[in-house]
Amino acid sequence: MGDLLLIRHGETQWSATGRHTGRTDLPLTPDGEAEARTLAPFFADRSFAFVLTSPSSRALRTAELAGLGGAVEDEDLYEWDYGGYEGLTTPQIHEDRPEWSLWRDGVPAHADGRPGESAEDVGRRADRVLARVAPALADSDEDGVVVAHAHLLRVLTARYLDLPPSEGRLFLLTTATVGRLSTEHGLPVIAGWNQRPHRIGAGT
Repeated sequence: MGDLLLIRHGETQWSATGRHTGRTDLPLTPDGEAEARTLAPFFADRSFAFVLTSPSSRALRTAELAGLGGAVEDEDLYEWDYGGYEGLTTPQIHEDRPEWSLWRDGVPAHADGRPGESAEDVGRRADRVLARVAPALADSDEDGVVVAHAHLLRVLTARYLDLPPSEGRLFLLTTATVGRLSTEHGLPVIAGWNQRPHRIGAGT
């Protein structure tokens, strides 16, 4: 059975300053592109059961620079829709709502009335991804790869571990890092997390 490798995209202008970046389609910064290129040696000369990516350009570009060809876009891998908090930092939100937590409280609607997402909403998308990739991982000795966004991947990890979506709060994930979801004695485990390429081994 293969493992599921999770890659957060490289740095963007908004991720560098802590602004909530949901559906705003920002490119990687030059530093973000350099980060993504550092992933390439780990993935070189390897084949994978599948490579899935968020449709956002920052995820697609990260996959490309990491050398992950043939990536398939999956709309369920878009980042959390932050609604009316899109583009704001947590300190800015706390000016009006000092006790606010994304994981507990969710977000207000967009200015045009479209709703944002709750942790449970994102969890349903993560569940769909996990259900789709499970057969491919079960039938292969090769790993699968998902390239996406911090909060989405944190929720996906919580759901892989059969935790509530809000428990994604426990899994800090920085740009251009790799996580590995695996199994031990038939149970889901995290075999590696928030790793930079020079610390990643094929069996870790």
